[in-house]
Amino acid sequence: MARVDLALGIDFGTSGVRAAVVDRQRQPLWSHRLDYPSLADLAEGWRVALFQVLAALPADLALRLGRIGLDGTSGTVLLCDRAGTPLTPPLLYNDARGQAVLEHLRAIAPANHLTLSATSSLAKLLWWQHTLDPATWQRAAYLLHQADWLGAQLHGQWGISDYHNSLKLGYDVGHLTYPGWMRHQAWSTLLPQVLAPGAVVGPITAAIAQRFGLSPQCQVVAGTTDSIAAFLASGARVPGDGVTSLGSTLVIKLLSRARVDASQYGIYSHRLGDLWLAGGASNSGGAVLRRFFDDQALADLSQTLDPTQATGLNYYPLLRLGERFPINDPNWPPRLTPRPADDRLFLHGLLEGIARIEQRGYQRLATLGATPLQQVYTAGGGAKNDVWTKLRSHLMQIPIETAASTEAAVGVASLGLNHL
Repeated sequence: MARVDLALGIDFGTSGVRAAVVDRQRQPLWSHRLDYPSLADLAEGWRVALFQVLAALPADLALRLGRIGLDGTSGTVLLCDRAGTPLTPPLLYNDARGQAVLEHLRAIAPANHLTLSATSSLAKLLWWQHTLDPATWQRAAYLLHQADWLGAQLHGQWGISDYHNSLKLGYDVGHLTYPGWMRHQAWSTLLPQVLAPGAVVGPITAAIAQRFGLSPQCQVVAGTTDSIAAFLASGARVPGDGVTSLGSTLVIKLLSRARVDASQYGIYSHRLGDLWLAGGASNSGGAVLRRFFDDQALADLSQTLDPTQATGLNYYPLLRLGERFPINDPNWPPRLTPRPADDRLFLHGLLEGIARIEQRGYQRLATLGATPLQQVYTAGGGAKNDVWTKLRSHLMQIPIETAASTEAAVGVASLGLNHL
């Protein structure tokens, strides 16, 4: 019998699916990516993509899989009946129709609670409660996140989630329970059972094992969100390690011994075992750079910059009014002037401005009690810009390295290794 010693991670991101098989040393042995199929039924498209990934597995690796983990976009949810069949189309992570029920939510949730957002999982549940016809609402049995629903396609147990996905549903990650104000609601019967990310949920079904040539010993673990999976892939391991994602926006996460939650600054913490993952997301980032420069110009001009020299420019690079972190102000203005005639100096000022936002973000976390930053791992497209990396390191006086892996699939696969 083949050794059952590998883990498969499947990342369901915003635009497609990525998968990776890793060994016990977290080394990738196989990777695969595909776009979501163009189907009118969005959830069915996810399921088709999941099965396409499993069908693409090399036979020798499929037999050696001991664990499977999945991640999904935070706040993407489905309302399902007792058989796990969606009763409506899924509501995606950025769907803000929950705005219509925020007053109702404010009447039952504590002030400044994380769920008091139009895009939170709980706001979406209340929106369904208020808008679905009574017959459909009566059939509802489970509120599930994207990763929960897809994991159940493999293990067959409905109504199970993890405490990363469930944070914005209202789950209390400090006490590992739903708070009393939620448990007393009529809709509390729809809330999923919550496990620690990476905890074993159960074995794959016999039908899945036979269909895809997997070992019957293979087990599915509770999942996580796509952003936390990316953190887990980065190589960050000890308190004081930070991960900065330099994509279209700027996202920072800091591994901390202390929990930090400060909604007034756009900051909240995810639990990570006995530690905390504190951070926030700025509206600044690579999308601002691409408004003014294409990829080739960014690469060419960057190479001519001296990252140790300050420009004297004081930019706050935003595309439009409003910032989330480290300043949480919907009216915070972009600051992109004066623009010098020299494009090289202008780019230098933009890179410098984004780096100062990153620095201010980590400083804000430390001021609020998080473990002080010791080292940064960089993910996202900005990680490829060596000059920007040197500029950021010079500004923050902190070592900066490229993330060990930028694939969330590797991170969610590594969750399963803890129990393999």
